[in-house]
Amino acid sequence: MTNRSFYHEGARAMQERFETRPLADRIEQLRLRTSFTEADRELIKACVMFFLATADADGHPDCSYKGGMPGFVKIVDDDTLAFPNYDGNGMYRSLGNILVNPHVGLIFVDFERSKRMRVNGLATIHDDDKLLSEYLGAQLIVRVVAEKIFPNCPRYMHKMKLIEHSVHAPRADHVPPRPEWKDKAEFCDVIPDRGR
Repeated sequence: MTNRSFYHEGARAMQERFETRPLADRIEQLRLRTSFTEADRELIKACVMFFLATADADGHPDCSYKGGMPGFVKIVDDDTLAFPNYDGNGMYRSLGNILVNPHVGLIFVDFERSKRMRVNGLATIHDDDKLLSEYLGAQLIVRVVAEKIFPNCPRYMHKMKLIEHSVHAPRADHVPPRPEWKDKAEFCDVIPDRGR
């Protein structure tokens, strides 16, 4: 874990205002960790999506939804997870941010079982990662070394059920259809050759 305090002055000011500092300290003491537990592994293995927060070199944030089939995020050792980057809209905001600022935040949510977990850490991008061969359609692999793993309050979680996996999610014995937006007049002339 980094030497940086889990709570900065802003968090402490809000904890003092709402009298939650002892609770925050207890959560840090009992729930903050740097290694994945068996429960963490089960949650991540079952997740079909997560949210990825990144920031550019000036600290301006961005948040992205990342989805795939169950198991598309892999825990590769006690403190490291990996996930594929699939073809998207071509903006590369998340990966571009990682290139200039490796600090990331991920939140995994299982809406059916009301489970959730945050992972803050340092991300790296790999185009020669051995995991590439395990992900159909992956362009790159992102690895995140966890610096802080901790819970997210389930209090306001809505219970939701997965109705259907995206037809675009790569998987064995399935050829994803071409995204309709790539054929729209305003985009079709700027789609790279590999996407035509």
